[in-house]
Amino acid sequence: MGVFYMLNFLPWTLKRLLAAVLGQAIYYVIPVRRRVVLINLRLAFPELSEPQVRRLARAHFRSLALGLFETIAAWWSPARRLPPHEIRGREHFEAAAQSEQGALVLTAHVTLLELGARIINEQFEFCALYRAPNNPVVAEIMRRSREHHLRHAIPFEDLRGLVRALRDGNLVWYAPDQGKRTKMSEILPFFGEPAVTNVATSRIAKMSGCRVVPYYAHREPDGRYVLEAFPAWENFPSGDHTADARRVNAFIEAQVRRHPEQYFWVHKRFKRRGGDLPDVYA
Repeated sequence: MGVFYMLNFLPWTLKRLLAAVLGQAIYYVIPVRRRVVLINLRLAFPELSEPQVRRLARAHFRSLALGLFETIAAWWSPARRLPPHEIRGREHFEAAAQSEQGALVLTAHVTLLELGARIINEQFEFCALYRAPNNPVVAEIMRRSREHHLRHAIPFEDLRGLVRALRDGNLVWYAPDQGKRTKMSEILPFFGEPAVTNVATSRIAKMSGCRVVPYYAHREPDGRYVLEAFPAWENFPSGDHTADARRVNAFIEAQVRRHPEQYFWVHKRFKRRGGDLPDVYA
């Protein structure tokens, strides 16, 4: 972590160059993660040839490596040293912030996750739902950083805290795309493949009376960062938790297809599906 702290003082042009080299190295040096990424990409993009899948996988690892530099910038950089960025659809954030309803700012796990949240929080006060990493040192640094920059960091398992924050009128960053087999999950299509899907989004919206404002962040080739908010969803929750979860999956899938290398493909998105479905990672 000390090394990464020092690397944060490098200019962004050099960080991107180092990330390209580091990403290529990780692709070849960590075969376990490479295998997971390749399996995910083959399932999600069956129309791609094997050389195209491997090119996309290498681009993903470069994106992951750059995500490391973006994360430490989000944790430790002052606002003046953040990279060039723009917020599109900011009126949707403004409307949600001015409302007393509160809002789930619904997004997905992308490689620039931390930096995107930090940039938005410089202009709109946010809370964030998060799951601590296993490493206790990294978990503590993450917790301190998020509590410093955010209005409030809410542990993933603290449902009461989440509902309370929404009822108090807060905007809460929320990414439900890494499903686990729980009573709040179902097997639903994601990129046309059965996947464990979190169906709690509409339940949370119903309990808290909040809006759901979709949001997505991506990098442009020139190094700019674009953070885009969309209009709050109408008829959400609809009363059908399965249909609502399908709507969430469809939104995330549509955004991922625009910049597929920037999604978090190292996660075993299609595991533990149960029934007669094969374990694709076995």
